[in-house]
Amino acid sequence: MRRFTPLLVLAALVVGCTDDEPVETQSPPAASDSAPATVPDQESLPPNATVERVVDGDTIVAVINGESERVRLLGIDTPESVAENRPDQCYGAESSDYLTTLLPEGSDITLIFDEEARDQYDRLLAYVVRSSDDLFVNLDLLEQGYAGVLIYDPNDHYESPFRAAERTAAAAGVGLWGVCGGPDVPLE
Repeated sequence: MRRFTPLLVLAALVVGCTDDEPVETQSPPAASDSAPATVPDQESLPPNATVERVVDGDTIVAVINGESERVRLLGIDTPESVAENRPDQCYGAESSDYLTTLLPEGSDITLIFDEEARDQYDRLLAYVVRSSDDLFVNLDLLEQGYAGVLIYDPNDHYESPFRAAERTAAAAGVGLWGVCGGPDVPLE
């Protein structure tokens, strides 16, 4: 498992996330030529949310300041397992089950935002760090073969390490790469 190194994070701590209250963010440090993997470990970011439930492999419901919010994990895409308008895909149930083991109900997490805080469906868009051990959940899903990379500009802060993790998992035939041959494969 890969632990999260928060130095080059677009560290945004959710202070208030109701429709009437803005999300407070911190700006990232200036861009650096060094890859995030070369940055020494830093102190953990404090949790700013609690997992209410896992929806599927790349979406959770989190409680932030007493309010439930649907959160879409940034930079990744997992096979469909609950979409009403799309068929289930190979490894979708496994991806959802794995995320549920990583983030059981009541888990404290830190949500970290990139450039855009919400998508067209009004879901929060976030990188997720499990507070108990600083596990960078989005990256772990890629490394373990439960997700593929999906970048929507301008939310691309971790594109390079995410693509490297995906290449490594695909080359090793890990998870969906070994079972399905890749993401977006319908169940037959």
